[in-house]
Amino acid sequence: MNTLTRAGIRLANLPEALWRRVSEGDDRERGDVPGWVMITLMSAVLVMGLLAVAGPALEGLFNQAISKVSK
Repeated sequence: MNTLTRAGIRLANLPEALWRRVSEGDDRERGDVPGWVMITLMSAVLVMGLLAVAGPALEGLFNQAISKVSK
């Protein structure tokens, strides 16, 4: 019978497959962290690039809309 004590909690009679995953530190479901970081950075660069190119046009549209509303 396997027993695991962690943070004052005693877990006894764990199924063998679960016990192996806990004791071996199975981290298959953590995901691809560097991949997610790269996707996040690429998305941020893409947004900044679009704002740099379309920023003046969007600002003009916004100012035009505000001037029509305030008349």
